[in-house]
Amino acid sequence: MTYKELKKLWLSYLEGKGHTVVMGAPITPENDPSTLFTTAGMQPLVPFLLGQKHPGGKRIANIQRCVRTGDIDDVGDDSHCTFFEMMGNWSLGDYFKKEKVSWSYEFLTSKKYLGIPKDKIHVTCFEGDKNAPRDTECAKFWEEQGVPKERIHFLPASENWWAMGSGLGPQGPCSEMFYDAGADKVCGKKTCNPSCDCGRFTELGNDVYMQYVADEPNVLKPAKQKNVDTGWGLERILCFVNGHKSVYESEIFAPAMVLLKTKDTRNARIIAEHTRAASVIIADGVMPSNTGAGYVLRMLIRRAVRAANMCKIETPVFGELIKFYASYLEFNVEFVTATFMKEVNRFMNTLTKGLKEFERARANVKGKTIDGQTAFHLFETYGFPIEVTKEIAAEHGLKVDIKGYEVAKKEHSDKSKSASVAAGAFKGGLADSCQETVRLHTAAHLLLAALREKFGDSVVQKGSNITPERLRFDFSFSRKVEPNEISEIEKRINGEIAKNHDVIVAEMSVAEAQKTGAVGTFCDRYGDRVKVFTIGDFSKEICGGPHVANTKELGVFKIQKEENVGSGIRRVKAVLVAK
Repeated sequence: MTYKELKKLWLSYLEGKGHTVVMGAPITPENDPSTLFTTAGMQPLVPFLLGQKHPGGKRIANIQRCVRTGDIDDVGDDSHCTFFEMMGNWSLGDYFKKEKVSWSYEFLTSKKYLGIPKDKIHVTCFEGDKNAPRDTECAKFWEEQGVPKERIHFLPASENWWAMGSGLGPQGPCSEMFYDAGADKVCGKKTCNPSCDCGRFTELGNDVYMQYVADEPNVLKPAKQKNVDTGWGLERILCFVNGHKSVYESEIFAPAMVLLKTKDTRNARIIAEHTRAASVIIADGVMPSNTGAGYVLRMLIRRAVRAANMCKIETPVFGELIKFYASYLEFNVEFVTATFMKEVNRFMNTLTKGLKEFERARANVKGKTIDGQTAFHLFETYGFPIEVTKEIAAEHGLKVDIKGYEVAKKEHSDKSKSASVAAGAFKGGLADSCQETVRLHTAAHLLLAALREKFGDSVVQKGSNITPERLRFDFSFSRKVEPNEISEIEKRINGEIAKNHDVIVAEMSVAEAQKTGAVGTFCDRYGDRVKVFTIGDFSKEICGGPHVANTKELGVFKIQKEENVGSGIRRVKAVLVAK
């Protein structure tokens, strides 16, 4: 089965079950405070899981591009990827366990679909605890499909319960599906089940049943709207159904591995995977930087460069890899290559010197730890992300004083206010749904309208980040915005605010929205039907986020800073102040 065939099979199957197929959200989310990147297919759908009406209806399906860096140290093994595609489908208050169990089993075992032998399928259900009862209902439906009791495993909340990171909001038990390689091939223990790490069981998919809601941690009540959230990893499924032992043997990576021409398997995999991930992140409008999503991008590229350096692979191979990935991930190969190689060359200029500096530091180490000041010096002077320094140190049996590194970084500048990957304190999109962020989100619509009015329709939004304190807005433009132009834009926006416009929302098809003149870089995110927000005759934009009811709630718009963040992309930082 090919990559394209698997994607088509998944979406066509769900269309046949009444689902509306929608495009995936951007890889850098606008409205989720928990992460800089979209980490799961459900993430962009949180408002609809909470009860907001989805323009596509109550049954939704897609394939979502995701980035997760939590397991970055594991990249190089058979299955871990920082970038992956998640096959998903959702019931927003419509069907529930009986239908979903039936469909999951059919898709897994029918010869029309994945064709996995039925006697190889094991499933898990929630065993119950003091907060919620045992999920015997789901187990019953699996039995009705023909799965025997001995292949239905009840596991604790650590394995079979889903909730958002805060522990609040919609949540519920999971039911996961596994392939059994056979007890004779691995540990062989009678107690072996899908939670065992012996390698006997391979996860195929996960269905989450959001039947509870929590307003405070561990205090559950029945949800007014029961949802189903399905997430199946495309790369893993593609690898599995084709009998490969590793995702790097499948068509999404195999040609890249051939291009690398090295016997150093682990480093070759790091190069291939990180180049793929970085290419997609760049294509989504992120530029390398020392903070936020740009820092993650920089880390991935520089980790790939160091791996190539260790294998004595020349840097032109990155351009070849990017061209290959563009052939099926469909992005602007010229733009991505130029951005990627600019970062490669920047790091290559200091890599050798930085490695020599590390060797000097290693020679002076007392004990087994590289001090934090040295680690920060490697970052600040030679561009070594802390993850790279940790990796080099580990190769020599050393650790890095991460706390000392963070202290040194904070003392040096306030750049860490957006937090580094090492600290794990990323914030992306709207920091929350408080009134301050809602006001700034509405103001972002006025800003885009003013920029397009001033500089033309070639100006499009390239990303945004909103906290209760400020708006950060990226847009396509090839030069600096002059001070007099900033003043004109501010005046134009504040003039519209002063007109006390009602913010009007209407639901319509994408075609209807475009006919009305609505703009929206991500207008395909919600499928055939979208929401259009109109502010007077000044702004008309496709959007799914929260807005004020009237512009009189906004106050005075003030641009604090305008700067360059990459080739052809400018950034504005702005605030709203009281009149």
